[in-house]
Formats: sequence, C-alpha cells, structure tokens
Amino acid sequence: MARKRKNRTHLKGANAAEKAGGDGAPKSFIIKHGVVGHSIAQLVRDLRKVMEPNTASRLRERTRNKLKDYLTMAPALGVTHLLALTLTPVAPSLRIVRLSNGPTLSFRVERYSLMKDILNTARRPRNLGMEYLSPPLLVLASFPPPGPNTPPHLPLLMKSFQSLFPPLSPHTLPLASARRVVLVSYSPERGTVDIRHYVISVRPYGVSKRVRRVLEGPSSSSRAAGGGVLDLGNEKDVADFLLRKRGAESVAGDDVVDLADDYVGRGNKKGQRRAVRLDEVGPRLELRLVKITEGVPGKEGSVIYHEFVKKKQERGGELASGACCQGKAEEGEEGRAGAERREEKKAAKGKSAADDEDDEEEDEEDDGEGEEGSEGEYDDEGDWDAEEEISDGDESEEEEGPVDSEDSERRRQSRGRRPRRK
Repeated sequence: MARKRKNRTHLKGANAAEKAGGDGAPKSFIIKHGVVGHSIAQLVRDLRKVMEPNTASRLRERTRNKLKDYLTMAPALGVTHLLALTLTPVAPSLRIVRLSNGPTLSFRVERYSLMKDILNTARRPRNLGMEYLSPPLLVLASFPPPGPNTPPHLPLLMKSFQSLFPPLSPHTLPLASARRVVLVSYSPERGTVDIRHYVISVRPYGVSKRVRRVLEGPSSSSRAAGGGVLDLGNEKDVADFLLRKRGAESVAGDDVVDLADDYVGRGNKKGQRRAVRLDEVGPRLELRLVKITEGVPGKEGSVIYHEFVKKKQERGGELASGACCQGKAEEGEEGRAGAERREEKKAAKGKSAADDEDDEEEDEEDDGEGEEGSEGEYDDEGDWDAEEEISDGDESEEEEGPVDSEDSERRRQSRGRRPRRK
C-alpha cells in the first residue's frame, strides 16, 4: 500500500506574502476599548459589516487586552487601520489610526443609529447576505476642493477616509461586485462628517409592480415561507392579477441606466434598461473631528489640528504639543498680562524709592536753611552790650518756666554758635 502524501497547508515565500497582503486592499481592526455599553458594542459589530470583507468580523476583545496589544499585533497580520470605539463622560469617541506610523484622527460621535433601528423603520426591510462578499464603493460629498482658502485639515480628513477602502478602478471593476455604497458627507455649517451605508437595488423600468413581480418571481419573504413560485391561487385569471390597479411605476427619483454588463438578479442582462435605487441599511454616524496627531497612541507626535485649541499664525501653520504650549504660555495673552503686572510692580517700587529720596533731600535742605537763618539773626544783632548779664541756661529756664521744645532747640543751637566778644 502506497504511503499517503501529506498536502502542504502553509505557504512560503512569495505566495505567503501575496495571500497575507491580498490585492493591496487596506485591512482593518474595529474594536471597542474600555468599558462600553451594549449599544456601543452593537455599533462595533455594525461597523465591521460595513468594512467587510477586509476586516476581522469575528474578532473578540478581552478585558485584559490593551490598545498597545492591537498596535503591536496588527502590522504583523497585514492590518493597515485600527478603529477604536470608547465611551467618555461627554460622548462616545472614535479613533482612526493609520498603522504603523500614523496619523491618528480622533472623533466625537455626536449621534448614531444602529442597523436594526434603520431596518425597523424601513417600509420593506431587506435581507442582506451576499452583499458583504465584496467591498463597498466610497462616495465623498461636499468636501471643498484643495485651495488656498481651504482649511488644511480637510484634505487630510478626506484622504484618511479614502485610505479605509480599496481604490476604485472603473475599467477593471466587475459590475456584479458593486453591491454597496458608503457615503461620507461633510457639512460645512455644522463642521461634522455624516456616514451612511446603502445597498444597490436594480429593478425593471417602465413596468408596474405586478408585472415586475411576475418577472422577478416571488419576494424573499415568500421564498423564506416555502413558496418557490408566485401565488395566484386567489385569482381567476392571470390578467386579473396584472391589470388590477394596484402598484405603480418606478418610484420617482430612481436613476435609469442601461446595464453595461450582466448584474445580479433575474433578467438583469447587459444592455437592459433598469432603475437603480439606493436602500439605506445603516448604521448612521455623525462625527465631529476633534484632533489630528502624528504617530499612533502611545507614540504620538505633534498636534496637526485641534478643534478647541487655535494655532497662531506666526508659528508657521504648526501646532506645538501640550508640553510646548505650557512652556511658552507667556507668548499668549496670559503671559503678556503677567509681564505687564510685573512691570507695574517694578515701576511702583522705583517710584516709592524715588519719593523717599526726595523727602530726605527736602529734610536736609530745611535743616540747612534753618541753620543759615539762625546765623543771620545773630549777625544782624551785632556785638553784645557790656552791661548785659550772662547767666547759665539752666537758671534762665527755671526762671522763665516751661518753654516750647522748638524754643529750647533753637537756644541750644544758638549757644553753640555765639560769636566771641571783641
């Protein structure tokens, strides 16, 4: 008996790199970070459906997993983007990280709706399955063209969303693979980004609803119930079913096109005229860009854009990091106000010192004038009288009684400066 040969299950060399890298399409991880509620966890699963098939749809997060673990593991698996949802005290937050060198875009989720909410409000919800086998088509709307008056962060924002999805090549793209559309619309009035998810529907054009049902066959709900053919048991003739005045022509607003190639569905052959319609399946997101930084979380560089911190023109269009902003706080208004207060204090101290010096000089001048005046008085009196009796100062003070302190001071000065007798 011949020995059974084992088939190789591991690819090596160029084949392994080709399988790991695929056709160059971006790969993504979509995770929830930290403690979040049931709605945020469901939103993570809905976003994974939007990004299929180029995402890890069955990725399970554990409580002990850190964001650093995903940043370390993702490049080895060929993952190019990391989308992390977390819950903050203000609102849910979404970070889009370009691996492995950045940049990192931080968004605040203003409003969101889950897939189940959109399908519950739809008049005829669709059952999706095969649509997720091909990546969606990206449509960017209302983004301003690059120019001197365009804010510099908007082109970077647009490029970041473009890098999330495979590049579109109309000449080589099979028409049957265009099954879904992701619309990313920018609102200049609110400064937010709206994200919508649609499924492309192709229907016959120019026929009533009942004729279309005959052409297309039973609905998906009827096929799920077990009916493989159209139920006409309540009708006497097929003409009654077709000519009954129910239903309408194609819904207004549908785009009418001639199919360039065969498309999925019954009767959708090349050259047929069909009405194309977009049915929204969710989720919906309204995002506000908060910050753009260089690098990845944990190794972040300078801040490229910040919603709540405005940069100065003299810095050459670059925002410094938080530490640099704190170190150069005096360049702002608070720094200038503090410098002015310090200058005023120095001026007040200098003024008070100058006033003290002026007072001292005035006192000295007053003393000099007093001395000159006393000498002038004695010079005008001339010589003393020979018959005048000279008594001691103590006796005179006792006889005259108490005198003013000024008089006593003047007498003491005069005693020391009396001229000699001739």
